[in-house]
Amino acid sequence: MSVTTPWTREEFEQKLREKGAGYHIHHPFQVMMNEGKLNQQQIQGWVANRFYYQISIPIKDAAILSNCPEREVRRQWIQRIIDHDGSQGEEGGIDGWIRLGEACGMKREDITSLRQVLPGVRFAVDAYVNFARRAPWQEAVCSSLTELFAPKIHKARMDAWPRHYPWIEAEGYEYFRGRLTQAPRDVEHGLGVTLDYFKTREQQERALDILQFKLDLLWSMLDAMMLGYCKVDVKNG
Repeated sequence: MSVTTPWTREEFEQKLREKGAGYHIHHPFQVMMNEGKLNQQQIQGWVANRFYYQISIPIKDAAILSNCPEREVRRQWIQRIIDHDGSQGEEGGIDGWIRLGEACGMKREDITSLRQVLPGVRFAVDAYVNFARRAPWQEAVCSSLTELFAPKIHKARMDAWPRHYPWIEAEGYEYFRGRLTQAPRDVEHGLGVTLDYFKTREQQERALDILQFKLDLLWSMLDAMMLGYCKVDVKNG
C-alpha cells in the first residue's frame, strides 16, 4: 500500500482516537489532582485559570459558525454556545464553572475578574481562539476533537474528588456531570464532520496534526499551572 493511500474511515477514526495517549489527563499536574495530592490553593488556581478557557469556548464556537456556510452544521454547532452561555431561564456551563469555584471556597469575583489567569494559560487559550477564527471551519471543527477523551477525565474527577477533597461542596460537580452527556453528543457531530471532510491521506495527516496542536495547547496550560502553583526543584547543571 502506498504511503499516500488514504486510510479507510475506520482506520482514520482509530488514528484520531490513538491521540488520546497525549491527552492532558496524563499531565503530572492532572495526575496529582486526581490522586488527591493538590492543596486547596492549587485546586483553586486550576479552577481560576481553566475559567478563562471556559469563557473562550463559546467565542471559539462562534468563530467556527461565522466561517461555516453549511446551514445544517451551524444548526447543530450552535448548541455548543447555548450549552456554555446558557439560555433564557437556563444556566449554562460558564455559570456551572463559577459554582464549581464557589464550591472550592472561592468568591465569584475571584473567578470572573480573571486576575489569577497565568500568562501561559492566556497565551494558549488565545491561540486556540485565533486558530478557530483563521482556519477553514472544518479544521477548527477537527481541533475540537479532544472531546473524544473528555468524558473519561470528567468521570475521573467525579469519582476521585469527593474522596480526596471533601471540603469541595457537592453541588460544584454539576458542570462535570453535565459534560458527561454533552461531550459524547458533540463528539459524534465533530467526528462525523472530520471523517467526511478529510478524505485524502494528506488531509488526514493534517487532521492528526491539528488534533495534536490542540492536545499540546491543553498540555501547555497545565505546564503553566504546574510552574505557577507547584514547587519545582531545579538543580544546577
